[in-house]
Amino acid sequence: MKAAIVTAAILLLMGCGAVDRAPTNTLSEATPNVAKRLLTARLTARHLAFHWVACVRTGRAYKSVAIVRCNVDFGDPHIEAYCSVLRSGRLVTDHDDPSIPCRHDDAGPAAIIVQS
Repeated sequence: MKAAIVTAAILLLMGCGAVDRAPTNTLSEATPNVAKRLLTARLTARHLAFHWVACVRTGRAYKSVAIVRCNVDFGDPHIEAYCSVLRSGRLVTDHDDPSIPCRHDDAGPAAIIVQS
């Protein structure tokens, strides 16, 4: 009888734990600040030389999740776009998953260029 109660309690606790776990590969939006922080850390960890990272919301979505595009200035001028979302809390870009759309858009502030 005692063994049956202990077994039932263990099974009950195991079942409760399974309910609380988040499903793997859940997608969520990365805010521009979070995307910039995570992408900057990734580029630095890979020892890539870059001048700046600027991130904006694009107005587009991937699987119903808003995409954030970060432009990275690698110099010369070479600016590379990285469109991203969060997957299970980790930054995933179109370079990691080519199904994330990252075509040209007019997201971001309009720059006024004055020549004299």
